[in-house]
Amino acid sequence: MTDTLTDQLIVETVPAYLAARPHLAGPVDPASVVSVVEVGDGNLNLVFIVKDAAGNGVVVKQSLPHVRVDPSWPLTRERAAREAVVLGVHERIAPEHVPAFHGFDAEALALSIEDLSDHAVWRGELNAGRLHTYAAAQLGRYVGAVGFATSVFGTPGPERRRAIAEATNPELSEITEDLVFTEPYVDHEHNGWLPANDDDVRELRADRAFVREIGLAKQRFQESAQSLLHGDLHTGSVFVRAEGASVRAFDSEFGTYGPTGFDLGAVWANLVIAAARAHVLGRTADAETLLTLPVELVDAFEAEFRRRWPDRVDPRVYGDDVLDHTLAQIRSDAAIYGAAKAVRRIVGFSKVADIQTLPEVERAVAARLVLRAARTLGTARLDDADTRVLTARTVALLG
Repeated sequence: MTDTLTDQLIVETVPAYLAARPHLAGPVDPASVVSVVEVGDGNLNLVFIVKDAAGNGVVVKQSLPHVRVDPSWPLTRERAAREAVVLGVHERIAPEHVPAFHGFDAEALALSIEDLSDHAVWRGELNAGRLHTYAAAQLGRYVGAVGFATSVFGTPGPERRRAIAEATNPELSEITEDLVFTEPYVDHEHNGWLPANDDDVRELRADRAFVREIGLAKQRFQESAQSLLHGDLHTGSVFVRAEGASVRAFDSEFGTYGPTGFDLGAVWANLVIAAARAHVLGRTADAETLLTLPVELVDAFEAEFRRRWPDRVDPRVYGDDVLDHTLAQIRSDAAIYGAAKAVRRIVGFSKVADIQTLPEVERAVAARLVLRAARTLGTARLDDADTRVLTARTVALLG
C-alpha cells in the first residue's frame, strides 16, 4: 500500500483511507472498522461497504479508469465528480429518495454515501417475484420534485445556467447517446440477441416510423437541458425496503441536464422488462400489475410537479396552460425514452438479469414481447400519449 491519494482502493486499504479522511466516514468510527466488503457488480466502479464495531456503515464508491468488464474500454474518472454534483443537488431536493451524501474526495475520485444494506435492489426483488409496487409512485414523486426544482420553473435563470455548466457530463452522455439511441439500430459489436429473435430485430430496424422517433428522441436528449436527470434510473439502480415503503435511487453518475421524461422512461422500460419475465414464467397477474405501474409512476410525477407549480420562480408568462403543455410533452417523452431504453436492454450492450437468467426458449419470447411493447410505446404515443391508453396497448400484447 502506498500513501498517495489517487491509488485504486482495495479491501485492505479502505480502513486506512477512511482513517486519514474522517470527514468521509459518515456514521462510521474509522478507528473501529471491523469489515470491508467490495460489492460493486456494475460496469464502472469499485463499491465498498464499511462497517464499524457498533454496526454503523458507510459506502465508499471509487470510479475506475475503464469499464469494469472490459479494461480496453477507457472512461474518464471525472464522472465521479459529476455524480457528486447530481447526488448533492438531488439530496437537497428529495432527501428521502436518494442515499445520504457524506462527502467527495476529488483527488481519489471517491464518494462516501449512506449504507443502505437494509434495503434490496429492486431488480433482484422483481426477479424473485416480490413486486414492491409502491416504488413506482415513489419514483414518480422523486422525478417530479427534481424535475420541477431544477427546471426553468424552479430555479432562477442565472443560477440555473451555472448549474447546467457544473453538471455537464460529456463522456457519459455520449455513452448514453450511443448505447441507447444508435447502436441497437445498426450493426455494432456491442449488440447481441438469440437467433430466435433475428426476425424481431429485423422488423424493429425496418420500422422506419419507430426509428424516426428514436432519432428525434436522441436529438431532444442532446439538445434539451430541461432538468437535472439521474440519468440511469433503472430497477437495478433503485433500492427498496418494504418497511416504511422506502425507495432510494443510487448510481447517478450518468446524471446531466436533459429531458425530464428520460428518467421516467427508464423506469417504464424496466417495468415492461420485468413484466415480460413474469409473463413467460406463468405469473400472469404479476405481469399485468407491472404493466400498470407506469400509470402510477407518471401520475405521481405529475401530481408532484403540479403541487410545486404555485412556487414557480417566474409566473409572468408561465401560466397553467404552459404547465399543461409541459406535462403533456414530458408524458410523450417518457414513452419514447421508455421504448429506447427497453430496446437497448434487449438488442444492445449491458443486458439485464430479468431476461438473461431465463431459459433460452422463454428468453426469446420475453425479448420479443419487450421489443413489440417498445415499438408500441414509441409510435402509438403520437396518437395518444395518455399513460393509461399506452398501458392498455402494452397489456394487450400479452394476449
